[in-house]
Amino acid sequence: MSVCTETFQGAAGDWDRFVASMPCAAGYYSHAWRVILERSFGHETHFLAARTNGVMTGVLPLVHMRSIFGNFLVSLPFVTYGGLLCRDQASSKALLEAAEDLRSRLGAHHVELRHTLAVNPDLPARRHKVAMVLALAQSEEEMWAGFNAKVRNQVRKAQKAGLETVWGEEELLDEFYTVFARNMRDLGTPVYARSFFANILAGLPGVTRIVLIRRQGKPVAAGLLYWHGETLEIPWASSIRDYNSLCPNNLMYWEAIRHALRLGLRRFDLGRSSLGSGTFRFKEQWGARPEILQWHYLLSSGAKLPNLSNSNPKFSMAIKLWQRLPLGMTRTLGPLIVRDIP
Repeated sequence: MSVCTETFQGAAGDWDRFVASMPCAAGYYSHAWRVILERSFGHETHFLAARTNGVMTGVLPLVHMRSIFGNFLVSLPFVTYGGLLCRDQASSKALLEAAEDLRSRLGAHHVELRHTLAVNPDLPARRHKVAMVLALAQSEEEMWAGFNAKVRNQVRKAQKAGLETVWGEEELLDEFYTVFARNMRDLGTPVYARSFFANILAGLPGVTRIVLIRRQGKPVAAGLLYWHGETLEIPWASSIRDYNSLCPNNLMYWEAIRHALRLGLRRFDLGRSSLGSGTFRFKEQWGARPEILQWHYLLSSGAKLPNLSNSNPKFSMAIKLWQRLPLGMTRTLGPLIVRDIP
């Protein structure tokens, strides 16, 4: 059996056919994300493929990031999932060797592989985040009955307050971004450019949608949904904290669950969280269960595991300063900074 690797330059359909043949593949392995990430952030991509006797047997999408934050490769930045997607260990081994060779040639500090499983227990890893995943019932009624009284009461409170749910695509992007940018500023986190979300909606038609919660015509919560296989995700969701007492976030997540049920999906991925954090507890109350994320690393000689997370104590002062900036300034400066933070 002969396994060789290449930097994939073929047709997107060839890549996607292999991804579709792998039941465990997250949606982010779609070739469309290569275009989305290149257009949105300008980083060079290296999509590696393994072939066994000429047949594709593995892929590893990588993005090269180089800035004041360091020189590294990530699979995949700005999203939760990535890493190796292979049919066999021989293909996995060949792609890891190809990634290490690429790291060395680019002078990169490390390669970060965002796995859900311990695909190679010999690699150094960080397990600081979990994905919160909710198993979906067969019907809306069964799903609702499975929630505890607190969750049901919070959704009812939002409904009684007259909050309105609106669905759409690009026509709702401005309102989505208004909520998202405000929430990111309040959290002390630089915001992505509006064009990132525009590129997602344009690049993934039919599997992305915006859900918006309005109060008296004003957007107070918003999420961008993405589904693939049997899973619906809400990777970007925000609400304006001034309206927390009306529970708009709870209504938004219930409407997202209802959407997943209408699509006949089996899993609702509420996104990654740190164990015990506020977002972890919010997602846990819905019945979501943690799945430990395995972020594996290929490191240069003598290098330590990186930590660019906002939980890193050295970023605490920057977060506090960011929270005090005018909203308009954060919308201008944020995209220039966050493009280099994976």
